[in-house]
Amino acid sequence: MISYLDTVEKGVINIYPHILIRCFLMKSLQKTEVLHYPTLKTVLAIEEVVKNSNLAASRNEILRRLENKVMRSSLNVVLDYLENRGMILETDKGFIWTFNSSKRLLKAEKGGKIC
Repeated sequence: MISYLDTVEKGVINIYPHILIRCFLMKSLQKTEVLHYPTLKTVLAIEEVVKNSNLAASRNEILRRLENKVMRSSLNVVLDYLENRGMILETDKGFIWTFNSSKRLLKAEKGGKIC
């Protein structure tokens, strides 16, 4: 029987993203002690704030734009997760959204064609 963490290590995409996020966070942060793991709602809210910002958003700016209060440690965990997944990039001025979910781009990458 294949364990869930084995499928995460092999890069299998799961239809339950909240479980995938939790497994990834638990595995990547085993060495550091985390006081509070973020919920899926928190992850999605932070993702939306970074995605909708026109300029690079600092950690303080992200915390200001969130509707609900979020612990700083939870914010750091989510930002590390999004950065490791290749969805955001940390610059000198803050975080910017880099993920592109265009089907046309994915098709071009698979075919090896440059547009």
